[in-house]
Amino acid sequence: MQINDFIEKVEKDKISIIRTWISSPAVIKIIDDYSINKDLFVKRYAFGVIEHYIQVVKKQEKVENCPVVIDFIKYLKKQNIKASELFLLCSAFKSALVDFVFKLNIQSIELIEKIVYFFENNFSGVLDIYSKSIAQIESALNKSIDIVDKYVIMSRTDINGIIMSVSSAFCKISGYEAFELIGKSHNVIRHPQMPKEMFQNLWKTIKSGNMWQGEIKNLKKNGDFYWVKTTIHPNFDNLGNIISYDAIREDITSQIELKTQQNLLVEQSKSAAMGEMISMIAHQWRQPLQAVSILTQKLPLIKMVDGEISDEMLENVVSQVSSQLDYMSKTIDDFRDYFKPNKKKERVFIKDIIEKSMDFLSYLFKLNSIQIVYHNGSNSSLEIYLNEIVQVFINLAKNSSDAMIEKNIENRVINIKTYENESYLFVEFEDNAGGIKSDVISKIFDPYFSTKNNKNGTGLGLYMSKTIIEEHSGGKIDVYNTDFGTKFVIRLSLK
Repeated sequence: MQINDFIEKVEKDKISIIRTWISSPAVIKIIDDYSINKDLFVKRYAFGVIEHYIQVVKKQEKVENCPVVIDFIKYLKKQNIKASELFLLCSAFKSALVDFVFKLNIQSIELIEKIVYFFENNFSGVLDIYSKSIAQIESALNKSIDIVDKYVIMSRTDINGIIMSVSSAFCKISGYEAFELIGKSHNVIRHPQMPKEMFQNLWKTIKSGNMWQGEIKNLKKNGDFYWVKTTIHPNFDNLGNIISYDAIREDITSQIELKTQQNLLVEQSKSAAMGEMISMIAHQWRQPLQAVSILTQKLPLIKMVDGEISDEMLENVVSQVSSQLDYMSKTIDDFRDYFKPNKKKERVFIKDIIEKSMDFLSYLFKLNSIQIVYHNGSNSSLEIYLNEIVQVFINLAKNSSDAMIEKNIENRVINIKTYENESYLFVEFEDNAGGIKSDVISKIFDPYFSTKNNKNGTGLGLYMSKTIIEEHSGGKIDVYNTDFGTKFVIRLSLK
């Protein structure tokens, strides 16, 4: 077992480790000798120490960056606990971690060595800090408090949600002065669009002594709003009772606005794609509608010339009309399926995806003498949102055809190539339209940027394609100029 796998086990069973820790004879003696409240020790400090150890392994976090550990050291200092006894407390925690390994029936000397390594190399700082004078610690804490007040959006409320204190950063983002907030319910900044159910869950969580995290839309004094990622945790007295709640927030307004803008772009892209699809339907229907028109006009002419219409002739005309109508119906079904929302991923062969995509454009290609050359070097299937990938392939092929038509290329060819390695499947679309200007090729995935004229381009197709491939499908899309034209290379994971 790797150390990170072990840490995942630790996160799921913190209580078991803490029980082993506090049941150590050395720890029991220290708690009894110094009249340390066991509930306080467990709820406020033990969980904080084990959480710090998790961060030590994951992020190489240092002890001086952990407020709970610093607070723990300060508390022990007030109890006049000796440095040697602090060493015993730390050693008992290390032993509890090793004991947890054996409880998992893991026989790995290497894992135990790593556990001890992370502990000794990072928790040695606890004794260093403890050896400093309380004045030094207080000085450092005071400096930290000043920084926190200025830059951290923080508040403290009583058990009823009445504001007891706020940081300067809180006042700055909300638009209120401290005196306007202290003594008021925290509801003063609650935005009416936030669901009541979320706050019910929030209070249920923190009243049970647990930490709550979530994203909240708050109301400013001037009526504007802001979004914050919020963490709320309870504070306990010496008897383990909740006496207040601390809330720490991160301003994520710009992130939410960016996400909203991205969603808007996605919807605009879908609308633009639908418009193109409707245009394609019109093209696809033109030929069968002409055929039906000719066939229906044929009947009165035959009756005029021959005086009657034979059953055989009538049956033949009806059969041909029916065939054309079936084709039109299939076209509608295909396009309707294309715009169905993806409920789940499907496992599909890449060859079938490409064929499905190119079928949508078959009439356009035929009308404009565009040849599709397909080189299939993959027999693998992908688990994907089918309609989204079809949308990408249609967009790339449509862009190539538009470029060749606009530049009056004589021999119009789109080369589609698929190949794979052990991890990835690659799809290439290459045209012979002469390429994209070097000064704009880096911008073609930007929203609203288009190399087409204003009449034919929205500038959203390639942006949407990049979003689908890289954000929805976990892949990568790149573009290059070749000797002949433009090549798009898509990479999709086979796993």
